Amino acid sequence: MNIEELRTFALQLGEVTEGFPFGEDTLVFKTNGKIFMLIGLDAVLLSMNLKCDPEKALELREEFPENVVPGFHMNKKHWNTVIVEGLKTTFVKEMINESYQLVARGKKKVN
Repeated sequence: MNIEELRTFALQLGEVTEGFPFGEDTLVFKTNGKIFMLIGLDAVLLSMNLKCDPEKALELREEFPENVVPGFHMNKKHWNTVIVEGLKTTFVKEMINESYQLVARGKKKVN
């Protein structure tokens, strides 16, 4: 996936806004005024921060140690930094959707 694919997927989730509240190098996606995804635009490898259930966050870090690490500049219990390179598109979309669902609460899953 590239940044445009990530952006397109996130925006189609419903009631999503994007902006640059932390400066021009971090693209932020929100729903209901709450952040569910941040993408660093100046990173060498495409990466994003995603909210995650704390137990699942630990599982993902163990299963994908090269791609999923504690959230950079975030609460490391609830956020992961995901390096996209090498991960399947469907898996990346699942992680984005789960982050969105945690923030949106009660909205239907979008494939």
